[in-house]
Amino acid sequence: MSNFVGIRINNRHNLCYCETEKCLKLGTTIIVSQDKTLFFAKVVKENLKSVKNLPEYQFVRVSNKNDYKIFKENQVEEIKSLKKCQNLVNKLKLNMNILSCEYTFNKNQLIFNFTADSRVDFRDLVKELAEIYKTRIELRQVGVRDKAKFVGGCGQCGKQLCCKQFINDLDSVSINMAKNQGLALNPNKINGVCGRLLCCLKYEDDTYTACRRVLPCLGSMIETEDGKGRVVAVDLLKKSYKVDIPEKGIIECVVEDESSK
Repeated sequence: MSNFVGIRINNRHNLCYCETEKCLKLGTTIIVSQDKTLFFAKVVKENLKSVKNLPEYQFVRVSNKNDYKIFKENQVEEIKSLKKCQNLVNKLKLNMNILSCEYTFNKNQLIFNFTADSRVDFRDLVKELAEIYKTRIELRQVGVRDKAKFVGGCGQCGKQLCCKQFINDLDSVSINMAKNQGLALNPNKINGVCGRLLCCLKYEDDTYTACRRVLPCLGSMIETEDGKGRVVAVDLLKKSYKVDIPEKGIIECVVEDESSK
């Protein structure tokens, strides 16, 4: 019976899926294929009965000592190739920054990821690289968010960037998420090191949305046990709000947690 496993290709941070009839345990290193190209991968999620997207890779075999040796040798070559490619970029005066280099397991493809402020004509670069390495060359332009994921760093919280640490797919983040959390729309506060909106706005949004459902809107007139008044402050996480009641002043109200009943 087939099941699915979550894998990371060549220690990438993006999560991919593979269908297999074998019972592969967490941490197992395997060889997978895609369009007749082999990749070295590691199992990071096991015994999945279903996945959101169709599996991108096919299971070939559990890796052996020789496979691991080839993988490590490829990593050494990747470092050299990265430096060589950046030197060629400087030589050809191309406005691009090479972020990473990756060999497929069987070395039939060499992939370079890069950033650039505008479109770059890198045909001459590809020709020179193909002449040197005698394999298929692929250059992939990535955005600034992907660059942060490749390079890493520390966020405003002082911890390692979420995209580098555990986020598999970079979902879209909107300014409405910052508004929903009542944050000041100051780019220095709501943007990450990549210059885009903080990823954490996305996965905290559901919590703030749930809190808003049970709280009145700021500025609205509501009826309380002490009388009718205007809402002058709302604390989403505490699920409390303050109401200004004429002749009685400001009182604080707390929404009772349904789970505690």
